[in-house]
Amino acid sequence: MCSDQFAVLYSQTSKTPLIVVERLTSVQLRQATRQERTNAFFPDPRIPASSRAELTDFKDQPGIDRGHQAPAGDAVSVRAMAQSFALSNMVAQASSNNRGAWSKVESDVRKFVLRARGNVFVYTGPLFLGDHANGNVIIGRSVWVPSHLFKLVYDEASGRSWAYILPNAAASVERPMDYATFVARTGWRVLDGLSVTGSLR
Repeated sequence: MCSDQFAVLYSQTSKTPLIVVERLTSVQLRQATRQERTNAFFPDPRIPASSRAELTDFKDQPGIDRGHQAPAGDAVSVRAMAQSFALSNMVAQASSNNRGAWSKVESDVRKFVLRARGNVFVYTGPLFLGDHANGNVIIGRSVWVPSHLFKLVYDEASGRSWAYILPNAAASVERPMDYATFVARTGWRVLDGLSVTGSLR
């Protein structure tokens, strides 16, 4: 599903995005600093009601945030800001993660994009590992809770790529991993066929 600034591969089984892709530039992010956050979350009408997350799924869930995969902070227009609050762009994210280490990861990626010479592609999504596999940890009406979240960054101009994988809990940001390690841990081969000339920042 495509929105103005990001595309979502959505699972009607987990009722979450599987991966969200953004194409960011320094010009975009300078525009994004002028957008006011709305916090107007809504269920995505493009998905059948029986297969999507609803606002009630996140109600009365202490310690859980509706965690953006394409961040609201990247939105360059009023419309893009509104689209970012679709529940198809959200996972059930631990508040301690969303407001802590994950916020720092998002901020670090934006800082890089502001220095970049061209397009930067950012791939974000949940992982369901261990006890969280197969919907064993849910909220509401069967919305799966991820065990981890990932963010993969690819700088088109330099060919460099790096990734973060953080547990969906209070965590600290560690040194990012290279693309090969990311693929080994997630199975997502999203950069195959592209020139990845380097890895870590």
